[in-house]
Amino acid sequence: MAQKAFKKVLVANRGEIAIRAFRALHELGIRSVAIYPYEDRHSLHRQKADESYEIGDRGHPVRAYLDVDLIVNLAKRVGADAIYPGYGFLSENPLLSEACAKNGITFVGPSPKVLTLAGNKISAIQAAKQAGLPTLKSSPQGLTGEDLIRAAEEIGYPVFV
Repeated sequence: MAQKAFKKVLVANRGEIAIRAFRALHELGIRSVAIYPYEDRHSLHRQKADESYEIGDRGHPVRAYLDVDLIVNLAKRVGADAIYPGYGFLSENPLLSEACAKNGITFVGPSPKVLTLAGNKISAIQAAKQAGLPTLKSSPQGLTGEDLIRAAEEIGYPVFV
């Protein structure tokens, strides 16, 4: 019998996103951990997890879901060996991925390097071009006035600025 990749996963999200993750974890035989601020104490996602923990300060529910240190420290305290961010909130933040790596917790998502690259649209387009992937037509940075008009005419209208 194959060993499970994880024993316990903290889902750093809420609502339907978290519920779907909990369902998948349950099917894989992996324990799930929900986080919730006071304002979400009656939310279905916290009831669907094997364990749930209140986080953050009352009156600041979104801030709680964005607090990297709070989430990583809780994961360590409850013995979660992985954190799944879902989407939105911290899913594109390289700081969570970095904090997980520093604390011996698996981040279920891209590496900090990839998140940083993807977060900068200019470097992401350059990387895509270097990899031979198709990209939309664009102009170089720093164009002004007439040069922008010429670039727009070469690209073709409508243009996205």
